[in-house]
Order: sequence, then C-alpha cells, then structure tokens
Amino acid sequence: MASTATPIPRQAWSVLVVSTLAFTVCFMVWMMFGVIGIPLKKTLGLNATQFGLLTATPVLTGSLIRVPLGIWTDRYGGRIVLSVLMALTVPAIWLMAYATVFWHFLVIGLFVGLAGGSFSVGTPYVARWFPRNRQGMAMGVFGAGNSGAAVNKFVAPALLVAFGWTMVPQVYAAVMLGTLIVFWLGSSSDPRHLASSNTSFASQLLALKDPKVLKYCQYYSIVFGGYVALSLWMVQYYVGEFGLDIRIAALLAACFSLPGGVLRAVGGVLADKFGAHSFTWWVMWVSWICLFLLSYPQTDMTVMTVDGPRTFHVGLNVYAFTALMFVLGIAWAFGKASVFKYVSDDYAHNIGAISGIVGLAGGLGGFVLPILFGALMDLTGIRSSAFMLMYGVVWVSLIWMYWTEVRKTELMGRDAPESPFAGPSAR
Repeated sequence: MASTATPIPRQAWSVLVVSTLAFTVCFMVWMMFGVIGIPLKKTLGLNATQFGLLTATPVLTGSLIRVPLGIWTDRYGGRIVLSVLMALTVPAIWLMAYATVFWHFLVIGLFVGLAGGSFSVGTPYVARWFPRNRQGMAMGVFGAGNSGAAVNKFVAPALLVAFGWTMVPQVYAAVMLGTLIVFWLGSSSDPRHLASSNTSFASQLLALKDPKVLKYCQYYSIVFGGYVALSLWMVQYYVGEFGLDIRIAALLAACFSLPGGVLRAVGGVLADKFGAHSFTWWVMWVSWICLFLLSYPQTDMTVMTVDGPRTFHVGLNVYAFTALMFVLGIAWAFGKASVFKYVSDDYAHNIGAISGIVGLAGGLGGFVLPILFGALMDLTGIRSSAFMLMYGVVWVSLIWMYWTEVRKTELMGRDAPESPFAGPSAR
C-alpha cells in the first residue's frame, strides 16, 4: 500500500539546517558572558549580584525583542528578519573587546543580546516549511541550536586561556558574519508563509489574556529560562564550589548545556508521538526531583552518639552534582520541545506571535534568574540557593498543571495517555 504522507521538499530541509546553524551561533554569542564574565568579575571587582546582572544583560534585550520579531516574521518572512538581526549584532560583538568599565559591558551587552531574539524568528520560519504532524520535529531540531551554550563553553575558555578574554568577542564577531553568509545562501522564502500585516503589536499582546498562553509562559520560564540562567551560572559555580580550573569547570558545565540543547530535537519527535501534556508532566517531575537534590548545601552535622559527639558531612561531590545536572539538562531539553508542541497544536495560525510571547517569558526568566541567584548568594552565602529558588518555581508549574490539566485527564485505566517512558511490555 502506497504511503499517503506528504513528502517534505528538499528546500525545507535546507532551511532547517541553515536556520539551526544560525541559531546555534546566535545562542553561543548570547551566552558569551557566562565564560568571559569570570575574569571580568575579578578585574572589575564585582559581587555576585553584579556578576548576575552582567551575565543577564544580553538576555534582557534578547527576550524583549522576541515578541516584535515573531510578529515581523509573520509579516515579512524569517529569511529577511533573521539576516538583518544577525547583521546588526556583528558590530556590537566586536566592540565588546574594547570595553573597559562595568557600564560599557552593560550597554554593549544590550546590543549583543539581540542575537537571543533569533529563536522567535526561526521557530515559525522552519515550522511553516513542514506539515503539522512533523512540526514538533522541525521545531525541536531548530531548538537544538540551544547547544550553542555548550559550544561557548568549549570555545571561549580555550580562547580566553590562550589569548585573553578580548579575543573571544573578536572571534565570535567573525563567526557570526560567516554564519550570516551561509544562512542567506542556504535559506529560502515562500510568500504563502506570510500572515496578514494588519495585526498590530498591541493586538498580538492581547494573547496574554489567554490563560493557556500564560501557563505555557510559566512552563517555558523554567525549561528555557532556567536553562539559560544555569548555563550562565554554572561555570563560576564549579569554580567557586569545587575549586576547579575554568577549562575543567566549563567542560563539566557543558554536561548540562549540551544535552539541554541537542536533545531538544529528540524531545520534538517524542512530543509529536506522545502529546505535549503527558510529556511536559513527566519533565516537571524529573526536574523537581533533580532540583530537590541539587538544593542541599554542603553540610557538617554533629550528632551525639553513645560514644560521644560525631560529625558527619552531607553534600554532593562533583561527580554526583554533574550527573544530576546532566539529567536536568535532558529533562529541560525535552520540556522546551514539548511546550512549543502545545503552541503549534493550539495556535497553528498564529505561531509567530504566540511563540514570541512564550519565548519572551522564557527569556525574561533567563534574565531575572541569574540576578536572583546572585542576590540570594550575597544574602545567604549559600551557593546552592540558586537551586532552591528553581525548586520553588517548578512547584508552581506542577500545581498549575495539576489543577488545569491533570485533574481533567484520566491518569490510570484504558483511556489514560501512554507514558513516554513506558516500555514495549507496558503498551
């Protein structure tokens, strides 16, 4: 029997490949301060809160620009919008090498942060090249460009140790320019993918009145906002908590960033198969368990025994910590894909604007969380307070999901949705 599946044109695959490459480089640039911020913290004499602000500043503009970029993608097409966006970041990245005081880095960082808006362009751009039953896969593959956070952890420390931190933005500017050329040559545009240009920015923001959009924003503020925040925070965490060299710290931090980016493509395929709700539900529970364990600070306890007082040490060593971060990265990779499966299912005719709004929420989470991480560390002196905060945020999503989705779903019995982790014998 002949297959009735709609064939996917070669052009669509070309668009997906070059768009994913562009997003990977944009994300690498967006995460630059996560590595070069460490020598800058020492040079500029920054406390933990100021370091959080430094690393988060590019995330702010990359988040705020997401909604208008999603709207412009609907109107003008992803090829032209993403090309212009990448071109605008090149001078700012280059100028970063010449900054000398704290406010210089903050101002230039705002312009470098435009690269982070690339997600809201590429998501609707690649999705419209694929049939609906393959859009989860397409958006997942594109979203794997989040692995640019891990690429940054491989490239930036090597450049920093060999040539000094100023070489990092200079190399990144050249890479961005080369990627822009590759993207333009490999991408295409289709007038049929353009949405009506009569919709205003204000009317698109009315989507925030939709409770489902707000809920998806909350989910994404964890799986993407938390991913961005911890990607920026982890290198200095390893250096401070475990006393590691910056290159080893960056390598171990990549154990979280790399699966958190690359496996998003797998998450897209699984979300297509099992559905957004059941998959996101499991993601939140895995996140909750990992963050509970990561939250426990290094502790010495003295217990009175029959033989007198004895002191015990409780805390994660570097191996257990890295293993938990690896699992958390996998969970959030799947979660990023499943949240956007919600969007493509519920807002098929308005993907650009809704993905921009949800992406804005995730990006703002990535901006606010590093600052809060720093403030909590300055206030408590406990490094793992960052994970305590994330643990609380995940609780909010689990409760919200339970009351709005789980209570309306049969979790056990013949009509229950199939678990994404069920083996063949359970099916």
